[in-house]
Amino acid sequence: MQLRIDVDACQGHSRCALAYPEIFDVDDDAKAVVLVEHIPPEWQDKALTAIANCPERAISVDE
Repeated sequence: MQLRIDVDACQGHSRCALAYPEIFDVDDDAKAVVLVEHIPPEWQDKALTAIANCPERAISVDE
């Protein structure tokens, strides 16, 4: 599983980075970035929760 951030949609709430710092961080513009190229199976639930909790729906699966 790979994740993609729509930087145009991301408003910098940072929920993903605060909840899952092993997967996400924020850049200098407070936009989310994915730290892991391929999400390991044991983190897939975390990734799906981050997708569901993004208020702007800026995180998606890029398969």
